Amino acid sequence: MNQNNKQQNFCISCTSTLELGIDIGSVDEVVQIDSTHSIASLIQRVGRSGRKDEQQSNLFLYATDRWSLLQSIACWLLYKEGFIEPPQMIEKPFDILLHQTLSITKGYSGLPISELIDQLTKNSTFKSIHRSEIIEIVDHLIEIDLLEKLRQEVIIGVEGEKVVNSRNFYSMFQSEDNFKVVNAGNNIGEVPYSPQLVENENILLAARIWRIKFVDDQAKRVEVIPALDGKKPIFFGGAGAIHPKVREKMFEILYSTESYDFLDELSVIEINILRKDFSVFDINDQTSQRPLKVSEKKLELFTFTGSQINRTIQFLFDMVGIANVMEEQRSALEIKVSDEEFNARWGSWKDSQVELDLKIQEKIESNPSIIMSFSKWAVYLPISYQTRLLKQKYFDFDSAEKLLDQMKPVRNGR
Repeated sequence: MNQNNKQQNFCISCTSTLELGIDIGSVDEVVQIDSTHSIASLIQRVGRSGRKDEQQSNLFLYATDRWSLLQSIACWLLYKEGFIEPPQMIEKPFDILLHQTLSITKGYSGLPISELIDQLTKNSTFKSIHRSEIIEIVDHLIEIDLLEKLRQEVIIGVEGEKVVNSRNFYSMFQSEDNFKVVNAGNNIGEVPYSPQLVENENILLAARIWRIKFVDDQAKRVEVIPALDGKKPIFFGGAGAIHPKVREKMFEILYSTESYDFLDELSVIEINILRKDFSVFDINDQTSQRPLKVSEKKLELFTFTGSQINRTIQFLFDMVGIANVMEEQRSALEIKVSDEEFNARWGSWKDSQVELDLKIQEKIESNPSIIMSFSKWAVYLPISYQTRLLKQKYFDFDSAEKLLDQMKPVRNGR
Protein backbone atom coordinates (compact mmCIF):
# COMPACT_ATOMS: atom_id res chain seq x y z
CA MET A 1 0.00 0.00 0.00
CA ASN A 2 1.34 3.42 -0.92
CA GLN A 3 1.05 6.12 1.74
CA ASN A 4 2.95 9.40 1.52
CA ASN A 5 4.98 7.93 -1.34
CA LYS A 6 6.36 5.23 0.95
CA GLN A 7 5.79 1.50 0.63
CA GLN A 8 4.03 0.11 3.71
CA ASN A 9 3.23 -3.47 4.64
CA PHE A 10 -0.46 -4.17 4.17
CA CYS A 11 -2.35 -7.19 5.51
CA ILE A 12 -5.92 -8.34 4.88
CA SER A 13 -7.50 -10.73 7.40
CA CYS A 14 -10.48 -12.64 6.01
CA THR A 15 -12.44 -15.89 5.99
CA SER A 16 -13.38 -17.16 2.52
CA THR A 17 -12.73 -13.90 0.67
CA LEU A 18 -9.69 -15.37 -1.08
CA GLU A 19 -12.05 -17.80 -2.84
CA LEU A 20 -14.28 -15.07 -4.24
CA GLY A 21 -13.87 -12.95 -7.36
CA ILE A 22 -13.02 -9.83 -5.40
CA ASP A 23 -10.05 -7.88 -6.71
CA ILE A 24 -7.78 -7.09 -3.77
CA GLY A 25 -4.72 -6.25 -5.84
CA SER A 26 -1.31 -7.83 -5.82
CA VAL A 27 -0.64 -10.29 -2.98
CA ASP A 28 2.90 -11.32 -2.06
CA GLU A 29 2.08 -14.04 0.49
CA VAL A 30 -0.96 -15.94 1.75
CA VAL A 31 -1.19 -17.17 5.35
CA GLN A 32 -3.70 -19.96 5.95
CA ILE A 33 -4.81 -20.85 9.50
CA ASP A 34 -5.67 -24.57 9.63
CA SER A 35 -6.45 -26.79 6.70
CA THR A 36 -8.79 -25.89 3.88
CA HIS A 37 -11.71 -28.31 3.53
CA SER A 38 -10.85 -29.03 -0.10
CA ILE A 39 -7.99 -28.99 -2.59
CA ALA A 40 -10.07 -26.62 -4.71
CA SER A 41 -10.08 -24.09 -1.86
CA LEU A 42 -6.35 -24.55 -1.36
CA ILE A 43 -5.65 -23.87 -5.05
CA GLN A 44 -7.80 -20.75 -5.03
CA ARG A 45 -6.08 -19.34 -1.96
CA VAL A 46 -2.53 -20.17 -3.06
CA GLY A 47 -3.28 -18.68 -6.46
CA ARG A 48 -4.01 -15.28 -4.97
CA SER A 49 -0.30 -14.67 -4.52
CA GLY A 50 2.57 -14.47 -6.98
CA ARG A 51 0.65 -12.81 -9.80
CA LYS A 52 3.38 -10.32 -10.61
CA ASP A 53 5.81 -11.17 -13.39
CA GLU A 54 8.56 -13.59 -12.36
CA GLN A 55 7.04 -14.13 -8.92
CA GLN A 56 6.01 -17.42 -7.35
CA SER A 57 2.93 -18.16 -5.25
CA ASN A 58 3.70 -18.31 -1.53
CA LEU A 59 1.55 -19.89 1.16
CA PHE A 60 2.37 -20.30 4.85
CA LEU A 61 0.08 -22.67 6.71
CA TYR A 62 -0.28 -22.71 10.48
CA ALA A 63 -2.12 -25.67 12.02
CA THR A 64 -3.61 -25.31 15.49
CA ASP A 65 -3.73 -29.05 16.19
CA ARG A 66 -2.32 -32.34 14.88
CA TRP A 67 -5.37 -33.38 12.88
CA SER A 68 -5.52 -30.07 11.06
CA LEU A 69 -1.83 -30.47 10.29
CA LEU A 70 -2.41 -34.01 8.98
CA GLN A 71 -5.26 -32.83 6.76
CA SER A 72 -3.17 -29.91 5.51
CA ILE A 73 -0.36 -32.25 4.47
CA ALA A 74 -2.87 -34.54 2.74
CA CYS A 75 -4.40 -31.64 0.80
CA TRP A 76 -0.98 -30.34 -0.22
CA LEU A 77 0.21 -33.76 -1.42
CA LEU A 78 -2.98 -34.31 -3.42
CA TYR A 79 -2.57 -30.82 -4.91
CA LYS A 80 0.99 -31.74 -5.96
CA GLU A 81 -0.38 -34.96 -7.50
CA GLY A 82 -2.84 -32.94 -9.56
CA PHE A 83 -6.02 -34.11 -7.83
CA ILE A 84 -9.01 -31.78 -7.47
CA GLU A 85 -12.46 -32.72 -6.21
CA PRO A 86 -14.95 -33.37 -9.04
CA PRO A 87 -18.29 -31.52 -8.85
CA GLN A 88 -21.09 -33.39 -7.14
CA MET A 89 -23.58 -34.62 -9.73
CA ILE A 90 -27.22 -34.79 -8.61
CA GLU A 91 -29.23 -37.08 -10.88
CA LYS A 92 -32.63 -35.74 -9.85
CA PRO A 93 -32.43 -32.17 -8.51
CA PHE A 94 -36.01 -31.94 -7.27
CA ASP A 95 -35.34 -28.75 -5.29
CA ILE A 96 -34.01 -26.94 -8.38
CA LEU A 97 -37.07 -28.10 -10.32
CA LEU A 98 -39.35 -26.69 -7.62
CA HIS A 99 -37.61 -23.31 -7.75
CA GLN A 100 -37.82 -23.29 -11.55
CA THR A 101 -41.53 -24.14 -11.39
CA LEU A 102 -42.21 -21.06 -9.28
CA SER A 103 -39.89 -18.92 -11.43
CA ILE A 104 -41.63 -19.86 -14.69
CA THR A 105 -45.09 -19.30 -13.20
CA LYS A 106 -44.08 -15.91 -11.82
CA GLY A 107 -42.39 -14.90 -15.08
CA TYR A 108 -45.50 -15.65 -17.15
CA SER A 109 -47.88 -14.28 -14.49
CA GLY A 110 -49.62 -17.64 -14.81
CA LEU A 111 -49.78 -20.17 -17.64
CA PRO A 112 -51.54 -23.41 -18.66
CA ILE A 113 -50.48 -26.34 -16.47
CA SER A 114 -49.70 -28.44 -19.55
CA GLU A 115 -47.32 -25.76 -20.86
CA LEU A 116 -45.59 -25.46 -17.47
CA ILE A 117 -45.04 -29.22 -17.31
CA ASP A 118 -43.85 -29.31 -20.93
CA GLN A 119 -41.25 -26.61 -20.24
CA LEU A 120 -39.96 -28.47 -17.19
CA THR A 121 -39.92 -31.82 -19.03
CA LYS A 122 -37.93 -30.40 -21.96
CA ASN A 123 -35.36 -28.71 -19.70
CA SER A 124 -32.17 -30.79 -19.98
CA THR A 125 -31.36 -30.11 -16.31
CA PHE A 126 -34.32 -32.29 -15.37
CA LYS A 127 -33.86 -35.02 -18.00
CA SER A 128 -33.67 -37.74 -15.34
CA ILE A 129 -36.86 -36.60 -13.61
CA HIS A 130 -39.93 -38.39 -14.98
CA ARG A 131 -42.93 -36.42 -16.18
CA SER A 132 -45.07 -38.18 -13.55
CA GLU A 133 -42.71 -36.89 -10.83
CA ILE A 134 -42.96 -33.34 -12.18
CA ILE A 135 -46.77 -33.57 -12.16
CA GLU A 136 -46.71 -34.88 -8.58
CA ILE A 137 -44.53 -31.96 -7.42
CA VAL A 138 -46.71 -29.39 -9.23
CA ASP A 139 -49.83 -30.92 -7.63
CA HIS A 140 -48.15 -30.67 -4.22
CA LEU A 141 -47.33 -26.98 -4.78
CA ILE A 142 -51.00 -26.39 -5.56
CA GLU A 143 -51.99 -28.30 -2.42
CA ILE A 144 -49.78 -26.14 -0.16
CA ASP A 145 -50.88 -22.94 -1.94
CA LEU A 146 -47.54 -22.00 -3.45
CA LEU A 147 -49.41 -22.36 -6.73
CA GLU A 148 -53.13 -21.81 -7.36
CA LYS A 149 -55.08 -23.65 -10.03
CA LEU A 150 -57.64 -21.69 -12.08
CA ARG A 151 -59.38 -24.11 -14.44
CA GLN A 152 -56.46 -25.44 -16.55
CA GLU A 153 -54.00 -22.70 -15.60
CA VAL A 154 -51.78 -22.02 -12.61
CA ILE A 155 -50.80 -18.75 -10.97
CA ILE A 156 -48.71 -18.02 -7.90
CA GLY A 157 -50.77 -18.83 -4.79
CA VAL A 158 -51.24 -16.70 -1.68
CA GLU A 159 -48.45 -18.50 0.19
CA GLY A 160 -46.36 -18.51 -2.98
CA GLU A 161 -46.54 -14.70 -3.20
CA LYS A 162 -44.72 -14.49 0.14
CA VAL A 163 -41.96 -16.69 -1.29
CA VAL A 164 -41.49 -15.28 -4.81
CA ASN A 165 -41.74 -11.64 -3.74
CA SER A 166 -38.90 -12.01 -1.25
CA ARG A 167 -35.45 -10.85 -2.31
CA ASN A 168 -34.16 -14.23 -1.13
CA PHE A 169 -36.14 -15.94 -3.92
CA TYR A 170 -33.52 -15.19 -6.57
CA SER A 171 -30.76 -17.11 -4.86
CA MET A 172 -30.38 -20.87 -4.79
CA PHE A 173 -27.96 -20.69 -1.89
CA GLN A 174 -29.03 -21.20 1.69
CA SER A 175 -27.77 -18.86 4.37
CA GLU A 176 -26.24 -20.49 7.43
CA ASP A 177 -28.85 -21.99 9.74
CA ASN A 178 -27.82 -20.95 13.26
CA PHE A 179 -29.19 -22.12 16.59
CA LYS A 180 -29.48 -19.75 19.56
CA VAL A 181 -27.63 -21.00 22.63
CA VAL A 182 -29.30 -20.13 25.95
CA ASN A 183 -28.33 -20.69 29.58
CA ALA A 184 -30.89 -19.98 32.32
CA GLY A 185 -32.76 -17.62 30.00
CA ASN A 186 -29.64 -15.71 29.01
CA ASN A 187 -28.54 -15.65 25.38
CA ILE A 188 -24.97 -16.97 25.10
CA GLY A 189 -24.56 -16.76 21.33
CA GLU A 190 -25.25 -18.81 18.21
CA VAL A 191 -23.81 -21.96 16.63
CA PRO A 192 -24.35 -23.38 13.11
CA TYR A 193 -26.49 -26.48 12.68
CA SER A 194 -24.56 -29.74 12.90
CA PRO A 195 -25.56 -33.40 13.34
CA GLN A 196 -23.22 -33.28 16.35
CA LEU A 197 -25.59 -30.87 18.09
CA VAL A 198 -27.03 -33.43 20.53
CA GLU A 199 -27.81 -33.64 24.22
CA ASN A 200 -24.97 -34.30 26.69
CA GLU A 201 -22.28 -33.11 24.27
CA ASN A 202 -20.09 -30.15 25.17
CA ILE A 203 -19.66 -27.01 23.07
CA LEU A 204 -17.21 -24.11 23.32
CA LEU A 205 -18.87 -20.70 23.15
CA ALA A 206 -18.19 -17.25 24.63
CA ALA A 207 -14.86 -18.48 26.06
CA ARG A 208 -16.57 -21.19 28.16
CA ILE A 209 -17.42 -24.86 27.77
CA TRP A 210 -21.12 -25.69 27.99
CA ARG A 211 -23.01 -28.96 28.23
CA ILE A 212 -26.04 -29.35 25.95
CA LYS A 213 -29.18 -30.15 27.94
CA PHE A 214 -31.84 -29.84 25.24
CA VAL A 215 -32.02 -29.14 21.50
CA ASP A 216 -35.25 -27.65 20.11
CA ASP A 217 -35.04 -28.12 16.34
CA GLN A 218 -38.30 -26.32 15.65
CA ALA A 219 -37.33 -23.18 17.59
CA LYS A 220 -33.63 -23.50 16.63
CA ARG A 221 -32.70 -23.18 20.29
CA VAL A 222 -30.12 -25.01 22.43
CA GLU A 223 -30.38 -25.06 26.23
CA VAL A 224 -27.00 -25.41 27.97
CA ILE A 225 -25.46 -25.47 31.44
CA PRO A 226 -21.82 -24.90 32.42
CA ALA A 227 -19.81 -28.09 31.77
CA LEU A 228 -17.94 -29.53 34.73
CA ASP A 229 -17.03 -32.96 33.35
CA GLY A 230 -13.81 -32.06 31.53
CA LYS A 231 -15.16 -33.57 28.32
CA LYS A 232 -13.68 -32.15 25.11
CA PRO A 233 -16.10 -29.81 23.29
CA ILE A 234 -17.29 -30.69 19.81
CA PHE A 235 -15.86 -28.72 16.92
CA PHE A 236 -18.15 -26.59 14.73
CA GLY A 237 -15.67 -24.93 12.41
CA GLY A 238 -14.65 -25.79 8.88
CA ALA A 239 -18.15 -26.32 7.55
CA GLY A 240 -17.25 -28.03 4.32
CA ALA A 241 -17.58 -31.59 3.08
CA ILE A 242 -14.27 -33.45 2.97
CA HIS A 243 -13.69 -35.67 -0.07
CA PRO A 244 -12.84 -39.34 0.66
CA LYS A 245 -9.47 -38.95 -1.14
CA VAL A 246 -8.34 -36.41 1.46
CA ARG A 247 -9.09 -38.78 4.33
CA GLU A 248 -7.51 -41.72 2.50
CA LYS A 249 -4.36 -39.67 2.01
CA MET A 250 -4.37 -38.79 5.74
CA PHE A 251 -4.58 -42.51 6.52
CA GLU A 252 -1.71 -43.21 4.13
CA ILE A 253 0.49 -40.53 5.75
CA LEU A 254 -0.07 -42.01 9.22
CA TYR A 255 1.36 -45.36 8.15
CA SER A 256 4.14 -43.94 6.01
CA THR A 257 7.73 -43.30 7.09
CA GLU A 258 8.17 -40.58 4.51
CA SER A 259 9.46 -37.19 5.65
CA TYR A 260 8.31 -33.94 4.06
CA ASP A 261 10.75 -31.13 3.38
CA PHE A 262 8.01 -28.47 3.51
CA LEU A 263 7.37 -29.10 7.24
CA ASP A 264 9.10 -27.20 10.03
CA GLU A 265 10.62 -28.97 13.02
CA LEU A 266 7.56 -28.71 15.28
CA SER A 267 5.28 -30.05 12.55
CA VAL A 268 7.55 -33.08 12.07
CA ILE A 269 7.34 -33.76 15.82
CA GLU A 270 3.53 -33.54 15.81
CA ILE A 271 3.14 -35.87 12.84
CA ASN A 272 5.49 -38.39 14.43
CA ILE A 273 3.38 -38.30 17.61
CA LEU A 274 0.28 -39.13 15.58
CA ARG A 275 2.14 -41.90 13.76
CA LYS A 276 3.23 -43.37 17.08
CA ASP A 277 -0.34 -43.20 18.44
CA PHE A 278 -1.61 -45.21 15.48
CA SER A 279 1.28 -47.68 15.45
CA VAL A 280 -0.65 -49.79 18.02
CA PHE A 281 -3.05 -50.81 15.24
CA ASP A 282 -1.69 -53.59 13.04
CA ILE A 283 -2.87 -52.14 9.71
CA ASN A 284 -1.73 -54.06 6.64
CA ASP A 285 -4.52 -53.26 4.15
CA GLN A 286 -5.71 -49.66 4.11
CA THR A 287 -8.51 -50.38 1.64
CA SER A 288 -10.40 -52.52 4.17
CA GLN A 289 -8.87 -52.26 7.64
CA ARG A 290 -9.77 -49.36 9.96
CA PRO A 291 -8.46 -48.60 13.48
CA LEU A 292 -10.88 -49.32 16.33
CA LYS A 293 -9.58 -47.88 19.59
CA VAL A 294 -10.87 -49.87 22.55
CA SER A 295 -10.64 -48.43 26.06
CA GLU A 296 -12.48 -48.99 29.33
CA LYS A 297 -14.81 -46.05 28.76
CA LYS A 298 -15.48 -46.04 25.00
CA LEU A 299 -14.79 -47.26 21.49
CA GLU A 300 -13.55 -45.06 18.68
CA LEU A 301 -13.80 -46.16 15.07
CA PHE A 302 -11.59 -44.17 12.68
CA THR A 303 -13.22 -44.41 9.26
CA PHE A 304 -10.80 -42.25 7.21
CA THR A 305 -13.45 -41.48 4.63
CA GLY A 306 -15.38 -38.47 3.34
CA SER A 307 -17.93 -36.40 5.24
CA GLN A 308 -20.91 -37.62 3.23
CA ILE A 309 -20.00 -41.27 3.82
CA ASN A 310 -19.36 -40.58 7.51
CA ARG A 311 -22.83 -39.07 7.90
CA THR A 312 -24.29 -42.18 6.27
CA ILE A 313 -22.36 -44.59 8.50
CA GLN A 314 -23.51 -42.62 11.54
CA PHE A 315 -27.12 -42.86 10.33
CA LEU A 316 -26.86 -46.63 9.71
CA PHE A 317 -25.35 -47.16 13.16
CA ASP A 318 -28.14 -45.11 14.77
CA MET A 319 -30.72 -47.09 12.81
CA VAL A 320 -29.60 -50.42 14.31
CA GLY A 321 -29.08 -49.12 17.84
CA ILE A 322 -25.33 -48.45 17.82
CA ALA A 323 -25.40 -45.13 19.68
CA ASN A 324 -22.56 -42.91 18.51
CA VAL A 325 -21.24 -39.37 18.10
CA MET A 326 -19.32 -38.29 15.01
CA GLU A 327 -16.16 -36.26 15.44
CA GLU A 328 -15.76 -35.14 11.84
CA GLN A 329 -12.36 -33.47 12.17
CA ARG A 330 -10.75 -36.81 13.10
CA SER A 331 -13.13 -38.85 10.93
CA ALA A 332 -13.94 -40.83 14.06
CA LEU A 333 -17.15 -42.29 15.48
CA GLU A 334 -17.29 -42.46 19.27
CA ILE A 335 -19.31 -45.61 19.91
CA LYS A 336 -21.58 -45.51 22.97
CA VAL A 337 -22.12 -49.28 23.31
CA SER A 338 -19.84 -52.04 24.60
CA ASP A 339 -17.37 -53.81 22.36
CA GLU A 340 -19.47 -56.99 22.63
CA GLU A 341 -22.68 -55.20 21.63
CA PHE A 342 -20.89 -53.40 18.80
CA ASN A 343 -19.71 -56.76 17.44
CA ALA A 344 -23.18 -58.28 17.78
CA ARG A 345 -24.87 -55.43 15.89
CA TRP A 346 -22.20 -55.10 13.19
CA GLY A 347 -23.76 -55.71 9.79
CA SER A 348 -27.36 -55.70 11.05
CA TRP A 349 -28.15 -52.59 8.98
CA LYS A 350 -28.39 -54.92 5.96
CA ASP A 351 -31.52 -56.44 7.47
CA SER A 352 -33.10 -53.01 7.85
CA GLN A 353 -33.01 -51.78 4.25
CA VAL A 354 -36.79 -51.95 3.88
CA GLU A 355 -37.05 -49.46 6.74
CA LEU A 356 -34.43 -47.09 5.33
CA ASP A 357 -36.73 -44.56 3.64
CA LEU A 358 -39.07 -44.58 6.62
CA LYS A 359 -36.18 -43.89 9.00
CA ILE A 360 -34.90 -41.03 6.80
CA GLN A 361 -38.41 -39.57 6.67
CA GLU A 362 -38.67 -39.78 10.46
CA LYS A 363 -35.33 -37.99 10.76
CA ILE A 364 -36.53 -35.16 8.51
CA GLU A 365 -39.82 -34.82 10.42
CA SER A 366 -38.11 -34.78 13.82
CA ASN A 367 -35.26 -32.55 12.66
CA PRO A 368 -36.30 -30.23 9.79
CA SER A 369 -32.99 -28.39 10.01
CA ILE A 370 -31.24 -31.31 8.34
CA ILE A 371 -32.96 -30.63 5.01
CA MET A 372 -32.40 -26.88 5.33
CA SER A 373 -28.70 -27.43 5.93
CA PHE A 374 -28.05 -28.29 2.28
CA SER A 375 -31.07 -27.12 0.27
CA LYS A 376 -32.98 -23.85 0.39
CA TRP A 377 -36.08 -25.11 -1.46
CA ALA A 378 -36.39 -28.79 -0.54
CA VAL A 379 -38.57 -27.95 2.46
CA TYR A 380 -41.47 -27.25 0.04
CA LEU A 381 -41.23 -30.70 -1.59
CA PRO A 382 -43.43 -33.65 -0.63
CA ILE A 383 -41.79 -35.56 2.23
CA SER A 384 -41.05 -38.54 -0.03
CA TYR A 385 -39.10 -36.27 -2.40
CA GLN A 386 -37.25 -34.67 0.52
CA THR A 387 -36.22 -38.19 1.50
CA ARG A 388 -34.95 -38.96 -1.99
CA LEU A 389 -33.07 -35.68 -2.17
CA LEU A 390 -31.44 -36.30 1.21
CA LYS A 391 -30.19 -39.65 -0.08
CA GLN A 392 -28.65 -37.91 -3.10
CA LYS A 393 -27.12 -34.78 -1.59
CA TYR A 394 -26.56 -35.43 2.11
CA PHE A 395 -25.95 -39.16 2.38
CA ASP A 396 -24.09 -41.68 0.20
CA PHE A 397 -25.53 -45.09 1.00
CA ASP A 398 -23.87 -46.95 -1.87
CA SER A 399 -20.34 -45.87 -0.88
CA ALA A 400 -21.00 -46.26 2.85
CA GLU A 401 -22.36 -49.78 2.51
CA LYS A 402 -19.51 -50.75 0.19
CA LEU A 403 -16.97 -49.51 2.75
CA LEU A 404 -18.75 -51.23 5.66
CA ASP A 405 -19.06 -54.49 3.73
CA GLN A 406 -15.30 -54.70 3.26
CA MET A 407 -14.33 -53.01 6.54
CA LYS A 408 -12.36 -55.02 9.09
CA PRO A 409 -12.00 -53.07 12.36
CA VAL A 410 -8.51 -53.53 13.83
CA ARG A 411 -8.36 -53.12 17.60
CA ASN A 412 -5.42 -51.52 19.36
CA GLY A 413 -2.84 -54.01 20.56
CA ARG A 414 -4.54 -56.90 18.71
